[in-house]
Amino acid sequence: LSVTSVEDPVIMSKIRQNLREKHARHIADLRAYYDSEIQSLKQQLEANFCNLSLLNRCDHLDAALNEASARIKALENKNKMLENQVTDWRERFYAVSNTSKVLQERIEEMRTTNKEKDNTISRLKSRLKDLEEAFEKAYKLSDNKNTRLKEENKMFQNLLGEYESLGKEHERVKDTLNATENKLLDANTQISDLKRTISKLEAQLKQVEHENTLKLRH
Repeated sequence: LSVTSVEDPVIMSKIRQNLREKHARHIADLRAYYDSEIQSLKQQLEANFCNLSLLNRCDHLDAALNEASARIKALENKNKMLENQVTDWRERFYAVSNTSKVLQERIEEMRTTNKEKDNTISRLKSRLKDLEEAFEKAYKLSDNKNTRLKEENKMFQNLLGEYESLGKEHERVKDTLNATENKLLDANTQISDLKRTISKLEAQLKQVEHENTLKLRH
């Protein structure tokens, strides 16, 4: 600039105006540039924050999935164990039921045999009575009293021995019958216990299956 131009206030005013405009445009350009950079950084920061939240969420879901898988595995193992227990108790129940049935049949057979023994003893008692009466009558009417007495006494002793033998056998049958009835009572008690145990196990099995279904659905 020439000295004249510098000293000219109009020219200096225009120069200052131009400088202010350039400075204002430069400031506006800088502000626009930095606003754009700030906006870009904000977007990157928001994206990184979202990614971090997603990573944290994924870690949480992965941990929850592992826990649910472990729980489902435990429920499956418990379910399998309960099924094995139910099968075992059912087999024991069937075995005890069969034993009870056999004992019941044996008791019925023994009762029938015992009844037959009672009838035989009754017949023997009646026969013994008839022989006693015949013995007394023969003793009174027979001429050879000693011979008849010996014969009748021998028959009487034989019959008495048979009667005593049958009486002992009858007592043994009664004892065996009582013991068998006690076994049958124990078997029925055990059957009742097994039924209650099986009911409990089946209830637990249904509960575990229900929990397992809910876990699998979840």
